[in-house]
Amino acid sequence: MEREIKEHTFMTRKRLFSQDTSAIQKYQELVVGQKGLFKLFKYEFIFLLSSWIPGALGLFLRSKLYPLLLGRVGKGVIFGRNVVLRYPHKIFLGNNVIIDDNCLIDAKGRDNHGVVIGDNVFVGRNTILLCTDGDIFIEDNVSIGFNSEVMSANYVKLGKNVLISSYCFLNAATHDFQRTDIAVSQQASIGRKIVLEENVWLAANVTVLDGITVGKDAIVGAGAVVTKDLPPLSIAVGMPAKVIRSRKSEGDEIEAI
Repeated sequence: MEREIKEHTFMTRKRLFSQDTSAIQKYQELVVGQKGLFKLFKYEFIFLLSSWIPGALGLFLRSKLYPLLLGRVGKGVIFGRNVVLRYPHKIFLGNNVIIDDNCLIDAKGRDNHGVVIGDNVFVGRNTILLCTDGDIFIEDNVSIGFNSEVMSANYVKLGKNVLISSYCFLNAATHDFQRTDIAVSQQASIGRKIVLEENVWLAANVTVLDGITVGKDAIVGAGAVVTKDLPPLSIAVGMPAKVIRSRKSEGDEIEAI
């Protein structure tokens, strides 16, 4: 369910560097997401055995072993080399999903649902899908280019047929900074939402800030920084992104969100 705003202090710096918690406990909380030595051993053994192996053998081993860790895996899913899966029990994949080499999918959170990916989705090399107590929902036929990042401290949704080019950054998170007696890094993280509706195209190196909705069939030009909602069928460019024209027929007005 979509949430308008969320504040949290998940895995604060104080807890990370606490001397009362062992290195193994910190590792399990940051990476595995489940307690117990068996869970830890299972996670470590599967990645040690298969994550780095190249070629067809590696693809085969990962296709058989990774589903033992994940919340759900559909048919025809392909995992590249050196894919990192954190909180894998909160990662849910549909059919024919491709996770390219060196990707990170991190579903970290205490009360979140995690990362949910639909059918026929491509996640390009070196891309990061990162939850910090938030959720990421990716619908069918989405393509995410290499070296991109989607970060959620609350709620991110990529609608059907969304096309995200390389080096894009969707950041559904920020920090509270109201207090001046403590550092910003010690204050709560705040997440609102990012929604890309169906058929949106982000060209290369686009940044979308927290709290933004990009309307259906909109296009955002290369290098743009999206700081406010964009209407459906609009074309926006610049820093900050501004609508320069509509994809509708001449004379039609752009629909407001």
